[in-house]
Amino acid sequence: MNGKVYLVGAGPGDPELLTLKALRLLRTADVVLHDDLVTPEILKLISPTAEVQNVGKRCGTKTIRQEEINFLMVARAGSGLQVVRLKSGDPLIFGRAGEEIEALRRSEVEYEIVPGVTSALGAAAAAGIPLTHRQASSTLVLTAGHRASEIDDASWGQFAAAESTLVVYMPGSNYSEISSRLTTAGFADETPCAIISRATTHEQRIHRTTVSDLHRSPQLASPTLLVVGEVVRFADRTLVETAILPEPEQRLGEFGAALP
Repeated sequence: MNGKVYLVGAGPGDPELLTLKALRLLRTADVVLHDDLVTPEILKLISPTAEVQNVGKRCGTKTIRQEEINFLMVARAGSGLQVVRLKSGDPLIFGRAGEEIEALRRSEVEYEIVPGVTSALGAAAAAGIPLTHRQASSTLVLTAGHRASEIDDASWGQFAAAESTLVVYMPGSNYSEISSRLTTAGFADETPCAIISRATTHEQRIHRTTVSDLHRSPQLASPTLLVVGEVVRFADRTLVETAILPEPEQRLGEFGAALP
């Protein structure tokens, strides 16, 4: 009997943001291949009998090649096992799910995608920022910081002209470069920005600034996410600079026993 692979979104960090389906699959999986950014609180929800392997990378350091991950999924499912490929955030947004889906299709392995709360939504909610607003922004743009150098100024210019909300995943630590590119693209110096670190976890921190002062921002703990646009003015000011959430044990409550 062939197994099946589930590409599952773990959300931005808070285990209470998992979908019920994701929780059920973690409890019943034979194998879990997880990203490095999946929080320990979520990993604790995995069945104690499951084979668990970290197949992620951190700060550009790869512990395993994508081809090896593809092989593991195909081989384990081919042995009749139920495999969860657990990804931070949502599998279809900057999660290399497209490459893994292609590998599964080539090998004729059954798969299913279980969406999760992507980091942009989780971070914005944690900071009280509406990513769209009738008077401020009707367009939302998601981009990856490590690809910023590949995007020409004209592309970023259209975002500025459209008064878009720009969300930069993995912005890195060179805020001077990002600030310069935003300015060149036409974003006004006073355009508000927010850097959100470890969103939805008890280590969450939020720093508000502007395009012109972005280069002066502190180096917050990764993973971080950068939000640029007028919508940042609507952020919950009681959460600016530091936002301390309860410890995971206090928030989980009976979550671990939510499903039979």
